[in-house]
Amino acid sequence: MRFPKLAFIFMFVGCLVVYLTYVKRHYDDSKLSVPEQLPQYRTDTRKHPTSGQVVSENFQYGIMIDAGSTGTRIHIFKFQMEPNEAPKLAHETFRAIKPGLSAYADEPEKSKEGILELLNVAKDTVPEVLWSSTPLMLRATAGLRLLPGEKATILLDKVREVFSESLFLYKPDSVSIMDGTDEGMSAWITINFLIGALHGTETPTVGMLDLGGGSTQITFALQDEITIQTSPIDYVTSFQMFNISHALYSHSYLGLGLMSARLAVLGGIEGQPLAGPQELVSPCLAPDYSGQWEHAEVLYTVKGQKPGEPIYESCLRKVEKMIYKQVRKAEEVKNMDFYAFSYYYDRAVDLGLIDERTGGTVRVSDYIEGAKKVCNNMSAGGIKESPFLCLDLTYISVLLQELDFPPDKELKLARQINNAETSWALGAAFHCIESFRKHGTC
Repeated sequence: MRFPKLAFIFMFVGCLVVYLTYVKRHYDDSKLSVPEQLPQYRTDTRKHPTSGQVVSENFQYGIMIDAGSTGTRIHIFKFQMEPNEAPKLAHETFRAIKPGLSAYADEPEKSKEGILELLNVAKDTVPEVLWSSTPLMLRATAGLRLLPGEKATILLDKVREVFSESLFLYKPDSVSIMDGTDEGMSAWITINFLIGALHGTETPTVGMLDLGGGSTQITFALQDEITIQTSPIDYVTSFQMFNISHALYSHSYLGLGLMSARLAVLGGIEGQPLAGPQELVSPCLAPDYSGQWEHAEVLYTVKGQKPGEPIYESCLRKVEKMIYKQVRKAEEVKNMDFYAFSYYYDRAVDLGLIDERTGGTVRVSDYIEGAKKVCNNMSAGGIKESPFLCLDLTYISVLLQELDFPPDKELKLARQINNAETSWALGAAFHCIESFRKHGTC
């Protein structure tokens, strides 16, 4: 039987309509699912201060909040972007508040107040027209890594609630706990970016040491094939930046930050309050000292040990016993320049070795001799310094030697380079901005 010609035409038209309807719906859905992308940059025009000519500058902002164990810090970066060139840091706004996010583990709702305070700084810094294209990110470090998983998750969810209402460019994965190795790698990127070693120049890269409250990191560019072959696989990482590949030795020692190490040397256990009126008694404290110390929301009563052996020798043995076999030596560190941050810097200031504002250079032996001097001063009845300074300096000197830094090794100490904070935040912000641009996620 022949198919009627008119029926064939109706069937053809019907199929065409169905097909076009499907294509349109699929196209509309695909448009909705495309991730929100960053603009390449915003162009600002201004007059040159000397020539008076109108020039154009291309800028991109990024906001990174560092949720550390002892405080929360916001870094607002303004990058100058030029085609086919590495970005330049035009300006950084920095603000810090205390306590750290982990201090609100049992009262997570109260954590919002500090985050809102920092976001107000960001809103005062970034032009309102750019809020929706400015990535907003938070990375938590050792303070949250040491919390029970459920408590840390609740705190991060509270941050996400605040971020979602901020009007900045935000994705749920922009808020997370940073892996310790990523923390070290990001700090390495920051310092080498600021000294110009990542811009395709002949400037050699430098190593990085960071001593936080809960963890400590060491990161440097690998140069010796033997180090690659003999290092644990998770100590070696590689990445590409500005079209250059970098192979790094990077490791984070959780629990060996200064505050966590201080607790371990005193004889306490992380996150466990003492039963009843018990006290932590240590030879690293002055014999007549008695006081209280709070760490990770636990209040400890601490006392010095009765006079006996010299304080430095007794404290040194305690520290060496605590750190024994916990740190891996890295032979290459003897042959390259290193920058050291955080508590390395603070304790050098306490000793008067560097200027608090400008930083400086110290040797490992300066920490060793400083520890002896402070501890011996306590033995003689002088406790003008912090009651923990003897312990802290002894720990730092032992830690550096365990990492294979010889006593005559020089370390550069800096809080800022070219008016930028020398933390991991800048390196992490680079990664997130690139990820936003390429994938719509952080």
